[in-house]
Parts: sequence; C-alpha cells; structure tokens
Amino acid sequence: MAKIIYTNTDEAPMLATYSFLPVVEAFAARADIELETRDISLAGRILAVFADRLPEDQRVADALAELGALAKMPEANIIKLPNISASVPQLVAAVKELQALGYELPDYPESPATDDERDIRARYDKVKGSAVNPVLREGNSDRRAPMAVKNYAKKHPHSMGAWSADSKTRVATMNADDFRSNERSTVFEQADELTIQLRAADGTITKLKQGLAVLEGEVIDATVMSAKALDAFIAQSIESAKRDGVLFSVHLKATMMKVSDPIIFGHIVKGFFPELFARYGEVLAEAGLSASNGLAGILAGAEELPEAERAGIKQAIEQGLKDGPRLAMVNSDKGITNLHVPSDVIVDASMPAMIRIGGHMWGPDGEEADTLAVLPDSSYAGIYQAVIDDCKEHGALDPTTMGSVSNVGLMAQKAEEYGSHDKTFEIEADGVVEVVNSAGEVVFSHEVAAGDIWRACQTKDAPIRDWVKLAVTRARIEGVPAVFWLDQERAHDAQLITKVERYLAEHDTEGLEIRILSPIEATKFSLERMRRGENTISVTGNVLRDYNTDLFPILEVGTSAKMLSVVPLMNGGGLFETGAGGSAPKHVQQLVEENHLRWDSLGEFLALAESLRHLARAENNSRAAVLASTLDAATERLLDEDKSPRRKAGELDNRGSHAWLATFWAEELAKQTDDEALAAEFQEAAKQLTEQAEAIQQELAAVQGSPVDLGGYYRPDAEKVAKVMRPSSTFNSILVQLAN
Repeated sequence: MAKIIYTNTDEAPMLATYSFLPVVEAFAARADIELETRDISLAGRILAVFADRLPEDQRVADALAELGALAKMPEANIIKLPNISASVPQLVAAVKELQALGYELPDYPESPATDDERDIRARYDKVKGSAVNPVLREGNSDRRAPMAVKNYAKKHPHSMGAWSADSKTRVATMNADDFRSNERSTVFEQADELTIQLRAADGTITKLKQGLAVLEGEVIDATVMSAKALDAFIAQSIESAKRDGVLFSVHLKATMMKVSDPIIFGHIVKGFFPELFARYGEVLAEAGLSASNGLAGILAGAEELPEAERAGIKQAIEQGLKDGPRLAMVNSDKGITNLHVPSDVIVDASMPAMIRIGGHMWGPDGEEADTLAVLPDSSYAGIYQAVIDDCKEHGALDPTTMGSVSNVGLMAQKAEEYGSHDKTFEIEADGVVEVVNSAGEVVFSHEVAAGDIWRACQTKDAPIRDWVKLAVTRARIEGVPAVFWLDQERAHDAQLITKVERYLAEHDTEGLEIRILSPIEATKFSLERMRRGENTISVTGNVLRDYNTDLFPILEVGTSAKMLSVVPLMNGGGLFETGAGGSAPKHVQQLVEENHLRWDSLGEFLALAESLRHLARAENNSRAAVLASTLDAATERLLDEDKSPRRKAGELDNRGSHAWLATFWAEELAKQTDDEALAAEFQEAAKQLTEQAEAIQQELAAVQGSPVDLGGYYRPDAEKVAKVMRPSSTFNSILVQLAN
C-alpha cells in the first residue's frame, strides 16, 4: 500500500491536523493510500533527545531522525506542517510544561558549569531554532502562488496601506565590519577535514571545532561581525530614530539563526537600555537573566529578586523607554515591545507586513507610524530598502494587477547561513580565528576581539547543481525570466556565480531568459515586472528563499501561508510543505478563549494535492492522480465560495472550512469521469455531505464562544484536542462510513 507521512507539529497547525487528517484518511483509503503520522513537535523533539535519561514509560522515538533518513530515500512522501523554531524562552516554557506533566527533564542551563550541564545544554541546543527544516530538506525549494490563490487575490484584493513620497521609513544597516563585509569564501578541490581554532593574543590556542568534514567541490565561507562596530551602529540607529521622530524596530531571524541573532538581539537590548545594564548588569547575570532573551525574560525573572532590585530594574526599564525613541510594538494594548521576545519579530514576516501597510508599524499609542527598520547585517537588508524606495516613488502595489515572483531556493543539505549553527561562536578573547585544513595550512583567518560573532558556512556542490537544474526546469515550464540573486561583490556569491555559469552550460537554455543580478538589482527588476503584471522567478540562496517567499506573497496574495511549497528531494522523493506558522500562537489563544480557530489550512490542501500527484507518478496509482485533481478543483471552489476561516467567534472557522472542503472534494470526485468506479464510490458520501452541510455547520458553530481546555500548549492532551477539533457527530459519522 502506498504511504504518505504526515507530521504532527505545534500550535494551530497541529490543532488543524486533528480536524483535517480524518478527512484525508477517509478519502485516501479509496485509493489504497495509507497515512502515518510522526511527531516532530517541539515537545516531542525535547523528549526524544533525552530518551536515554527518561524512564522507559516516558521515552519517545526520535521521529525527526527517522524522517531525516526517509528524506534520503526515493520512496519518501512527507507532508510537513509548520513547527515551532524555538527561541530560548519558548524552549524553557516547553520544558516547564513537560516537567509539570511528570516528565523527568532537567532544567535548561543558561550558563553550564559542569560536564553534565554542558551535555544537557548541547542536547537542548539541538532542539532550538530551526532544528527540523535542515534535517528534512534534502532537496531544493520550489515555492509559488497557485493560480487559484492568485486569481482569488485579484477578485478579492487584500488591503494595502497608502505610501507617501515623504515617508520617513527606511532601513538601517551596517556599512562595515559585519558578516557581509568580512566574508571570505573558497571552493575545496578535494575532500578534507577542517579545524576551527582561536589563537589568542597570548598565544593560547583553543579548538572551537574539530573534525569538520568538507566534500570535493564544496563552498566554505567564514566571516565575523565586530561587537564594537555593532554597538556603535546600534547607538547611531537609536539616535537616528529619536532625531527623526520615527519608531525604532529590530528585525532579525532569532529562530533560524539561533546562535548569532539572539546575541545580536542582546546587544540591541543593552544598547537601548544602557542605564539598566550599567546599574544592574551583574545582578541580572547572577540571576541568569540574559539580554539575548529580551525584556520579557528580564521582567519575569526580576519578580524573583529582592524588592529593591526588582523596583530598580523596572524603573530603569521605564526610564529607558522614556529616554529612547518610541519602540515599535508587537502588542501595544499589552505593552509588548519589539524588544520583549527575540522570536516575536521575525524579519521575513515583519518587514513585508510593514511594507504592506504603507511602511508603518504600531507604536506604543496603538497608532501606525513611520519606522526605522534595523537590520544590522547588510547581506540582504538592501532588498527591503529597494522595495521601500519603489513604493515611495510609485505608491503601493495593486493586488488586482500585479505579477508574481515565485522562488527556486538553494537549501538542500543545510546550505549557507542556515547550516552555520554548529560553526558560530561568540569569541571569548582577543586574537585570530583560523580555519585550518588537515595539512595544517590556514585556509581563512580573521582578527577578532572578545565578544565578536564569528561563523562559518558550508554549501555542498550537489545541491548547487540540483538548484541550477530546478531553476532551468521552472523557467522552461513557466516561460518567464529566471533571475539568480547573486552579488559578484560578495565573496560567497562570487563562488556561486562561477558554479552557476558552469552548470547552466549542462542544460538546454535556448529561448530562456536567465539572468544573474545582485539582490538589490534583482529586486528592482522583479518590481518593475510586477507593476506591469509580469511574472518572474527568483532563484536564491537559503536566507533569501525565506525572505522572498514571505515578501512577495504577502504583497501579492496577502499571506505567505497560501504558497505552494514543494521540495523535490534529491534522491527522488518529495517533501511538501504547508506554509508559514508565524501567527499560530495568536490562533491558539483565541481557540482556548473562544473555541474558534481561525487558522487557514489552505496551504495544507495545496501541499496534499502535490503529494498525491507525486504518489500517482511514483506508485503508478491513477486514483491518487484523480484525488489530486479533484482536490485542486475543490480548493478553488472553497476560495470562490468564500469558505475560508473568518476571524470572529461564531463565524466559519477552521473546522467548518474543512467540512466544506470535504463536501466539495466528494462532489468533484462523484462527478469526475476519469475513474467511473471511484466516482460511484463517492456518490453516497457526496450526497450525505451536501444534504447535511447545514446541520454540520450548525454543530460546528454551536460549540463556539466558550473557553476550552486542551490539556497543555506544547504537549496537549490528544483526547481533549480531538474532542475540541471534531465536535460534529454528523460529519464524523459520514467520514467513518467513507473510510470503511
């Protein structure tokens, strides 16, 4: 029997799975397709890394490792839902919840001092940040807005804020001594093993990492961000925002860049509240309260301190807010600032949202205002400034006429910056960081000072070659320009340009328009085409893949959650991703308070159709192909008939949307003629779902308006969740009949 693996993840996507997966199982059973689930939730991953330290009845299998191995096999067919990329505060909260449930887990050691604490910290570090995606993404990324979604956005355009030519909104970024300016890169002509070491000013050598394997043809980068230059830049940016009367906002990727960006975030918190850390820095450090975890962690931890210190810390924070520029807010009603939690403001989602509403963020007074967007490293900051400049000159883009920018992203095998976590270090002493090969030769070296952030990145040759192939394939299919976003002036990109030009020669590119442009020029080129209603393929590295697949979809269709995200795995399998999860926590909060889940599973519908299509080809399963085509038709009907979840309790929510999707899908299957026997099998289900549609929706709406108990946030009770997410007995009984 053919098999699809469905991931069990976190927050709203996990809740939605409890409602939608029974639908999928019932329909797929008619095509001899089996669905299995694997738990890659944050809680599940925590339990897996401590399995050997837990009692036998508390142990769980390492589902992520299992799926990572499967992703390298031709038979892989994995549907991957959004999961938590945990910041330290999220990780600590998950651990506390699991401990309260009786799991014998150790506390997260902020400053490990013993070998046991260092082992515990190393295990937790495996779970932090984007621990899932690099394991599963054994292929490159193909992301685009499906035609049904694009057509819906043209018919029902989302709101776009007006831009003013005299807007003060701009991007602030470093112009020297950052990762981009200090980057060095080389290609290894043969396999080797590297050592990263710090040669301190006193001659002492500290091995930072040993046994770093590199393959023939692999691109290796090394770079450093100066802490002194970073602090000077932060001080200048704070002063600029105050002088210009704009909001001060910080935009980082503290989830994916789980080592470097929390450190940078901590520098910004310290820079914004100098008096707090001048007076109470030692007190905070002794209490284990780090600026890298944000204001929320400091305020919560201060509650455990003596009254005098607690009051002094709060007063210093209040004074810092008064003395500095107005901070952009995550939630102005609750006083949650841009500096409260490092994972609250993720650059690839926050910058497009700011651009979409006219270059504004929300201020402490709850009103929109122009903003200084602080992106310290200059590697990609220029793309956002280019969009801002374009909007100032031409006004907001028009969703009813604008073209699309799809993406082919280089991400396989932990490519580029997103694979740098185990090679990123906060330097402890002045000296020189060296990358040394097995012959003892220094490949790279950087002079460093204590506090600097040094990192190395790897990009293997096979993923680059596959990336070029995928770009050519998509350009041929779509018949539009494909643009490699590579900057000859950046060390890493210069190496990639050489490889891209070599591998393009392996393909028939006659009649195709393929360009290589710097990210800023590529942004301008794409925007010009968008305004003319023309489409473009952006062919980018790993970070820009994330940035572009939020930036352009949020402007085009209002959200990145409606993107089709396919990962053709390099060994023949398929990974099908279902969209972004950035707003998932708010959705869970509303469900708990009002029993209304406004999470939209559209990305899941799109991914499932592609998964079924892939299975049809791989397994020669014609019924899977019919399921895929009819699911696409049902999804388009869902959009056209406005059956997507709404925001307010009492209105259609995620569960109601799933019931409508099932109804439309059954109707499409019952009337299709490609497989008449399959059509006959769905006649009764289609009839019942259609006739009982009103009753089903009434049952689903009737439960809304009151709080619900899920039994936990990171590790909810499965029975309680199932009861909450499947409240329609009528709908459930029809699915049971269909599955049997």
